Parts: sequence; C-alpha cells; structure tokens
Amino acid sequence: MHRLALRAVIVVSLACLATPAAAQAPAARGTVLGDLTWIEAEKLLTPDAVVVIPLGAESKEHGPHLRLDNDFQLAEYFRGRVLTASNVIMAPTINYNFYPAFREYPGSTHLRLETARDLVVDIVRSLAAYGPKRFYVLNTGVSTQRPLVAAAEVLRAEGIMFSFTNILEVAGPAEAQVKRQARGTHADEIETSMMLYMHPERVEMSKAVRDDSPQGTGGLTRVAGGAGTYSPSGVWGDATLATREKGRVVVEAMVAGILREIEVLRTAPR
Repeated sequence: MHRLALRAVIVVSLACLATPAAAQAPAARGTVLGDLTWIEAEKLLTPDAVVVIPLGAESKEHGPHLRLDNDFQLAEYFRGRVLTASNVIMAPTINYNFYPAFREYPGSTHLRLETARDLVVDIVRSLAAYGPKRFYVLNTGVSTQRPLVAAAEVLRAEGIMFSFTNILEVAGPAEAQVKRQARGTHADEIETSMMLYMHPERVEMSKAVRDDSPQGTGGLTRVAGGAGTYSPSGVWGDATLATREKGRVVVEAMVAGILREIEVLRTAPR
C-alpha cells in the first residue's frame, strides 16, 4: 500500500477509536471563570448569572486513612458535577477556611472566623461589582457554616443573594438510610464512603479505624480526658464500616440536593 494511503487509513482508524469515548463525555453546561479572558467574562457576568464558589480545605486532617486534601477533593468533585448539569459560572475553589476543631493534628490549617468571613465577602463583592447578584458557595465543611452565615448577613444587606450548602441537611436523609456507626461526623463511615465512591485510590482502608468517643466540648483532641472529643486518630466515627455503595447513595443525593438549591437561587425574586 502507498505510504500516503496507509497514513490516511491509520488516521481514520484512530479517529474511529476515539469517537466512542468522546461521545460519552457529557458537555459542560456551566462555564469555568478562570478559562475566560476578561472580555469574555464581561459578557457573562450579568445580573441573571449564578456564580458558584467551591469551598474545601486542602490541608486538614482526616485520620490515618484519608489525605489532608480530602475536603478539597470533595469540592472539586462536586464542582465537576455542577458544571456538567447546571448553567453556572464556576469561580475558583477556596482552599482555606474556618476549621478550629483540628488544630492539634499536624498539617491542619485554620483561619480566624473574621478572616474566613471576610475572604468570602471580598470574593463575592469583587464579582458582584461586574453584574452578578446571585452566589452559591459549594460548601464541604461543617464548621465553615459559621463564617458563611456571617458572610450572608453582610452580603444580603448589600442586595446580594447568597446561599451555601449545608452538608448535614442536604445529605441527611441519605446518610440515615445507610449509616451504621453509633456517632461521628469526621473521616467517619460516611465521609470515607463518599471518598471510596469518588476517588477510591485516595483511601487506605487498611488504616481505617473506629474512634467514636462521646462528644465533648470544643473540637477533637489527642489528649485523653481533655475538654474536647477525644480522638487519637483524628477520626470521629467508625471509618471501618465504609463502603463504596454507601458513598454512592450519599454522594448522588448530595449532587441532586445541591442542584436543586442552585435552581432555587436562580429563580428566587430579588
């Protein structure tokens, strides 16, 4: 066969092989803000736009079996699901915030309440100045709700609609359906199951433990008899009960709930 003809056959064959995979990838409905030029951003940052801001710690302890960036991975996963399903403008992920409960565990980072609040307020104010008045924080934490509530009060007084994910509420019914541990909310049965569903390669189940002392006052502590919730491992709950199927149930319920909340924000009267 002539070399040019052979080359044409190879190119066509490779294109055919690539087509099925490309066809399976869903087209994104949303827009990543960082992918735009400022000229493109000016056209999209309108008063009707919904801006989503993911939030997840990139350095916070999650026991011996999950990595420090666990919350960041959660935020990035939900970011991708929202981009695929919803016509939003996706702002960059916030990777530091208010996490006072984990300061005894090396690698964990924490911002003061006022700093965490003002960080969100300044980001929203910056983008709202170009037009948008509807903002949703894709929140992956529990303690982060305090600065987010405070930020909401400031921003609503300025005419900006602002809401965020309450992970305990949006996943509550699904968690109740699958949960078997006696107590816990951190690096536990549920959070470990979620990561087994999202990124199983980032979970070391051989190191998972049960650490579910009765809840004390304040955050987790490595000091037995201290005021906080005693946890030498950094886990609060029973991570050994985690399964991928439990994670699927919880994660899919969370995605559905997040998307509903975004649409409520989109259609709410200003």
